Amino acid sequence: MTKKERATFVINTLNSLYPEVPIPLDHKDAYTLLIAVLLSAQCTDARVNTITPLLFSKADNPYDMVKMSVEEIEKIIKPCGLSPMKSKGIFGLSHILIDKYDGNVPQSFEALEALPAVGHKTASVVMSQAFGVPAFPVDTHIHRLLYRWNLSNGKSVQQTEKDAKNIFPEHLWNILHLQIIYYGREYSPARGWNLENDIITKTIGRKSVLNEFYKNKTSR
Repeated sequence: MTKKERATFVINTLNSLYPEVPIPLDHKDAYTLLIAVLLSAQCTDARVNTITPLLFSKADNPYDMVKMSVEEIEKIIKPCGLSPMKSKGIFGLSHILIDKYDGNVPQSFEALEALPAVGHKTASVVMSQAFGVPAFPVDTHIHRLLYRWNLSNGKSVQQTEKDAKNIFPEHLWNILHLQIIYYGREYSPARGWNLENDIITKTIGRKSVLNEFYKNKTSR
C-alpha cells in the first residue's frame, strides 16, 4: 500500500470502530477543559476525571480559582502528579485570564501557549475540543501508533504532528486524533500488546515492528 492508501485504511477502520468519540476529559467549558488537560500531563485521563470534580466544586472558573492558595490547589490535585508545577500553573494562568482576557480562555495557539504550564499539546487540545479549530494534538498513543503504522518515523512528537497533518485531511483532524487515542488504548497499547487484535497494525504495520513482535512471540 502507498502511504495515502494506508491513511485511507486507517480513517475507514477508525470510522467503523468509533463513529462517535466523546472527549475523554470531563469538563463543562473551555476553562475546565484547559485545567483538565493541564492536569493530564503524565497522568491518566481516568485519574484526572476523579480529581476534577473536587477541584471544580471549589473553583470551576478563574475568579474562584484565584481565591484559593497555590497550596490548597496542590493538595487537591496531588494524585495527578507534578502537583507543585501544575498548581502554580493553574493559579498563575487563572490570574492572567482575569487580567488580560476578562476571565475567558483565549482562542489562539499563541495566547494559550503563553500561559503558565500550557504547552503546545495542551493548547492544541483546547483549540480543537473547546473551539473546533483544526489541530492534531499528539499524545503517547498517537506518537506510538503513527510509528507502528509506518506513517511517521517516530523521531519526535513534533515530527509526528507534522506528518499527521500532511497525511490526513484537515477536516478530520479533530475527530481522528481522538479515534486514534481510543484505538491505541483498546487495541494497540504500549504494554500487553497483542498484534492479533490490532487489525490496523497487522494490515499496514511497519515491517520492523511486525518482525519484532513475532520474534518476541516465538522466544517466549
